[in-house]
Amino acid sequence: MDGFAKVLARSTGATRDTREHLVVVGNGMAGCRAVEEILARDADRYRVTIFGAEPHVNYNRIMLSPVLAGEKTFDQIVINDRAWYADNDIELIVSDPVEAIDRAARTVTAKSGRTVGYDRLLIATGSDPFIIPVPGHDLDGVISFRDMADVDRMVAAAQQGGDAVVIGGGLLGLEAAHGLSLRGMKVTVIHLMPNLMERQLDEAAGWLLKSALEARGQTILTGGDTAEIVGDVGVEGVRLKDGRLIPASLVVMAVGIRPNISLARAAGLAVGRGIHVDDHMVTSDPAVLAVGECVEHAGQVYGLVAPLWDMCRALADGLTDRHTGYRGSVTSTKLKVSGIDVFSAGDFSGGEGAQDIVLRDASRGVYKRVVVREDRIAGAVLYGDTADGGWYFDLMKRGEDISSVRDMLIFGQAFALGGGPPDPRAAVAALSDEAEICGCNGVSKKTVVAAIEGGAATLDAIRGGCKASASCGSCTGLVETLLAVTLGDDYAGERAVRTLCKCTSFGHDDVRREIVAQGMRTIPEVMQRLHWTTPDGCSSCRPALNYYLLCALPGDYVDDQQSRFVNERLHANIQKDGTYSVVPRMWGGVTNPRELRAIADVVEKYDAPLVKVTGGQRLDIFGIKKEDLPAVWADLNAAGMVSGHAYGKSLRTVKTCVGSDWCRFGTQDSTGLGIQAERMTWGSWMPHKFKIAVSGCPRNCAEATIKDFGVICVDSGYELHVGGNGGIHVRVTDLLCKVATEAEALHYCAAFIQLYREQARYLERTAPWIERVGLEWIKARIVEDAEGRDALAARFLYAQSFSQEDPWAARVSGVDRELHQPLVLAETA
Repeated sequence: MDGFAKVLARSTGATRDTREHLVVVGNGMAGCRAVEEILARDADRYRVTIFGAEPHVNYNRIMLSPVLAGEKTFDQIVINDRAWYADNDIELIVSDPVEAIDRAARTVTAKSGRTVGYDRLLIATGSDPFIIPVPGHDLDGVISFRDMADVDRMVAAAQQGGDAVVIGGGLLGLEAAHGLSLRGMKVTVIHLMPNLMERQLDEAAGWLLKSALEARGQTILTGGDTAEIVGDVGVEGVRLKDGRLIPASLVVMAVGIRPNISLARAAGLAVGRGIHVDDHMVTSDPAVLAVGECVEHAGQVYGLVAPLWDMCRALADGLTDRHTGYRGSVTSTKLKVSGIDVFSAGDFSGGEGAQDIVLRDASRGVYKRVVVREDRIAGAVLYGDTADGGWYFDLMKRGEDISSVRDMLIFGQAFALGGGPPDPRAAVAALSDEAEICGCNGVSKKTVVAAIEGGAATLDAIRGGCKASASCGSCTGLVETLLAVTLGDDYAGERAVRTLCKCTSFGHDDVRREIVAQGMRTIPEVMQRLHWTTPDGCSSCRPALNYYLLCALPGDYVDDQQSRFVNERLHANIQKDGTYSVVPRMWGGVTNPRELRAIADVVEKYDAPLVKVTGGQRLDIFGIKKEDLPAVWADLNAAGMVSGHAYGKSLRTVKTCVGSDWCRFGTQDSTGLGIQAERMTWGSWMPHKFKIAVSGCPRNCAEATIKDFGVICVDSGYELHVGGNGGIHVRVTDLLCKVATEAEALHYCAAFIQLYREQARYLERTAPWIERVGLEWIKARIVEDAEGRDALAARFLYAQSFSQEDPWAARVSGVDRELHQPLVLAETA
């Protein structure tokens, strides 16, 4: 019977639950993963109760950094939602940490006083952040970076602005610095050791990382020893032992973690650095098990996820009468540090008998070092290009003799085995069954292939099953290649449908994700890092990359005009006779005598043969010669008119009817709202053209229900519609929601546009985008999630603060140079 049926049966006395009671202390990644593994083996074996110290369901702590950086929301990093607990008949007790274990009575007692009995107890208390006990460490404004509450505190501090100091140059410290920097704080990283991430990177890779982070505006102080945190009540600064004082209103301690063994020690269990466990994760008490960062196995304590998943599998085997056990883990680290790829594995310290094979390419920001001992890989460090990390790690784990490929080893798997340029399919096919595909979730090649052979024929199916690619997404390419290798001709390929262009095998979504994740800032950098086959790209990818960078880096990215279509570059529409048409903006379709005189003067002065009223309630001036464009712009600009972007992948028009001020049927001031909407949204670049309309009553004279965003005014407020278009294939809008005020209508409009800007693919209009992602998906992020809606609107308005510059005024001074650039990007789409 399913979970609901079991609960109903027990509540009505229909059956007596004879299952063993498993109590889990810790609702984190290790505890819940262990329960998942048990359920996969024998779903009816245990009745499960989970205690969590936090108020949340189980979430992915690895992804806290993207939440801090504003790249993900909390909901997007949830691993097991409430439905999972209910569906599996799991009792979840949140915000109530267990404080005592009575091993004789086999009970646990929580902070609230609640006492629960157990047959088996699983301790998964994880680690605690280490706070260095310098003077001032207990001041307000000193926090760690370990859970969602820490992220919330950092976000709140960043909203106040100011300076931040991060103590600790390991992974967590650098991710905290990256996130705070993206949120506008001036960040200084203080690291005691001379090398960043010294446990994962050697000196050369650490130097490259330090240089890259400093280039992004962070201050990195290696060899910095903290003497005290200065302040009366709250933090004011950090003083180093050499006397330097770094101002700060926020200090993030990220100097390391310690296994949380206090509960186990108080219960009398055997502990060392961690809780002592055997190969089945059983402690010194046969009824008590432990898993995760809190345990010590064979003298080793692990802080990476892959060993934790190995432990969870061994634990589940033991609790379901299987006989495999945990034998320890050989670990590798593949990370994105502030968007920069790094990888390390094994012993790269050198030593007697060790030989280094090194490749440095400073211009690409690539460094590779493989340490070889007795013709076997002993360790590896990769920076900037980590594609072959899995192959090196696989060779190292298997103790493979590499003498036959040593000469080409540093150039990677494809060259070492094939002697030529990379063939991704052949490289992935050659990986051993045990090769790790997804580090975040500890998924091997064998597991992914088994999922595919079991019927998971799409990327989403893989993510929903074995969870490969379900977290950070950096292994998406590997998973899709495995799909292609395993299914052969039966796999059409999700990526083949959405490949950005012929220059790359990456899709639009993957490129956008990697731009943000790796902090890429220029088109050449994207092409270099993502291995473009055509060095300068093409007319399909350059405009897309230009837009994606512009959207990701408002205010920082310098728009590449030569990566725009000709109409966008010249702010005029090229016509079939080689002349241009110019469209000045008319706010909400409203004009005045000064603007009309200016248009009439331009028509006469430059012998324009035609002036046409457009469908968007504006005047289009045809027949302007290319060499006259600067003067036309200057004359229109002098009358206060800005570009109408009639040519662009941008906000085109806001069409209105006269509304309640003049029309006897009008219910609201549609013209006024339309003008507000256009003044809010003009100048915004989009994946495709974008049109808005506001109709003053349900008669819909402004045709709002075939626009990308439409407003229908009614007596009680405003109906908001999305995803319409005219053209060859007319699509009527979907109703998004109804709001009561103009302010709300504008707020929802800003949120919807930003969601579209961030999520749609270049040249994908709102209609096909909505049909692809689904209206309910959009409603969940705009209508149902008020916090998410506010964040989207805020990001749009922030971007607009850099976009709403008069493009004609900016062009006039430099137009001669611009007009004589080669027209390499004629628009074909």
